[in-house]
Amino acid sequence: MLQIKDLSFQVNNSGQDKEIIRNVNLTVDDGQLVVITGPNGGGKSTLARLIAGIEKPDFGMILFNGEDITGWSVTERAKAGVAFAFQQPVKFKGIQVLDLMRLAAGKDLTVAAACEYLSRVGLCARDYIDREVNASLSGGELKRIEIATVLARNALLTIFDEPEAGIDLWSFQNLIQVFKGMRETMSHRSLIIISHQERILNIADEIIVLKEGTLFAQGSRDEILPGLIGTASAVSDCRFQQID
Repeated sequence: MLQIKDLSFQVNNSGQDKEIIRNVNLTVDDGQLVVITGPNGGGKSTLARLIAGIEKPDFGMILFNGEDITGWSVTERAKAGVAFAFQQPVKFKGIQVLDLMRLAAGKDLTVAAACEYLSRVGLCARDYIDREVNASLSGGELKRIEIATVLARNALLTIFDEPEAGIDLWSFQNLIQVFKGMRETMSHRSLIIISHQERILNIADEIIVLKEGTLFAQGSRDEILPGLIGTASAVSDCRFQQID
């Protein structure tokens, strides 16, 4: 279980403090798929980075399975079972896909197991297993490889920051199936996705709307989604995207 209590975060912009996250309180129960959405600049990605430990809050507390992890590093959180997938995947010059998968899994993953994860994200394993993770790969390929590493990681809490960014339609459709598969097998694990995409919102157990750094709305998919789609202006210029 993830618990966030009175979380606040600010940055200094041209000598002035700007609050990005303000007094956010929320709970993500085990086995839940939660989508965080809202207008651009509302603090969604910042909140994800605070949970992952990439940023540190100015105030408040983050609890993971009852333990205060507020001051923990990214590495410490990863060891505790928190995984984070960046909006723009990191390139690793000089490292092959198989090696990256093994690093993510934290063990000597077999070639067959690595290939299974790659196939789940729609990649022909024999074409990628020995490829170097560098600029020769397209944005969509890098995104799918990153998702495969997250699957191999098998974390207790996985956070995706706008996973649809920079990928093609086929990749997006495959991505939805990956998330559905994760949702069906999560049990005591949890998934947080930062997204504007209606099809991702449609598979959420719970939707959280952030606006101007505060919790604007929170509830089940059936409670929140109809209002968002019908009146996107309700969250001040929040545009929910559809991909057919």
